[in-house]
Amino acid sequence: MACFLAPLGEAIITTVVQKVVEKREKKSAGEHTAGISLTWSKRLGWLNKMLWGGSIMLAIDHIWNGEIVLRPPFLTAASNPAAMWHEIATLGLAMAAVVTAIWGVVITVAEIKSRFITRVHVTQINQ
Repeated sequence: MACFLAPLGEAIITTVVQKVVEKREKKSAGEHTAGISLTWSKRLGWLNKMLWGGSIMLAIDHIWNGEIVLRPPFLTAASNPAAMWHEIATLGLAMAAVVTAIWGVVITVAEIKSRFITRVHVTQINQ
């Protein structure tokens, strides 16, 4: 079983993107990000934690069930490459998409909550 490779691949890509975004945010730290606590690097960090955690747990499960072994080709699914790629394309991509969609909902809720708190805070200051 190799379904965990799709979320793992997404985790690797989003980790690189997060590092690039962090560098850009630090570069423009005084200009536009003053007072903003929900930066894009923090949001991407949430996605990375979800993807890395899920991928590691799936890898542990596959080791436990003997689907990942310590001898080549390491993945028992590699004995049938067509089936392995089909599993990655169906189950793996579906899992990665669901995790990313859940992250999108979390980001939306966090943004709404942040805007509400900011609005309440500004209202209290103006009174």
